[in-house]
Amino acid sequence: MSRGRREAARGKVVEMKNIVILISGSGSNMAAIVRSARREGWDKSQGARIAAVISNRADAAGLVFAREQGIATAVVDHKRHATREAFDAELAAAIDAHQPSLVVLAGFMRILTPGFVQRYQGRLLNIHPSLLPAFPGLHTHQRAIDAGCKVAGATVHQVTSELDHGPILEQAVVPILPGDTAEKLAARVLTQEHLIYPRAIAQLLPRL
Repeated sequence: MSRGRREAARGKVVEMKNIVILISGSGSNMAAIVRSARREGWDKSQGARIAAVISNRADAAGLVFAREQGIATAVVDHKRHATREAFDAELAAAIDAHQPSLVVLAGFMRILTPGFVQRYQGRLLNIHPSLLPAFPGLHTHQRAIDAGCKVAGATVHQVTSELDHGPILEQAVVPILPGDTAEKLAARVLTQEHLIYPRAIAQLLPRL
């Protein structure tokens, strides 16, 4: 019997490790995380749960999926704030309402302020569609093709105040094929993102 189950059997309150996921669009990585947790059971085995999905866009399709899964959702519209600091303050309040152990960026298309990153230091994750430290920023697939790279890939990393930097937790390598376009390469990389992001979270949870 695990320690958590023993404590539960003794009547102790077992604190859940709440995961809050931030999205801006379809939320395909978010959906992959939810499905992986429920299929493989790593959420329950680690005493964790996906507590909420939050978006900066009310029309983000991923919110529909989250609601269908019975996950709490919220919208913090960045357009309603005059500064990044004001947006980040409201976003942090929405996140903190769920007492998160881990905050997961899954296609969240906002640059976060250093203060926000510091608030969740060590428990803020991102996935980037390149083999970091190569090709931080945007247009990663076309840049890899233009540079003549033989491989591309994806990286799960802890977030720091420097864009697309921070300790690397997981990487997946994807070959660049003759005649590849950015769109074809992106589609193959995305399938690997859906595998490595849940795995990285599951492996990080015991250390939180």
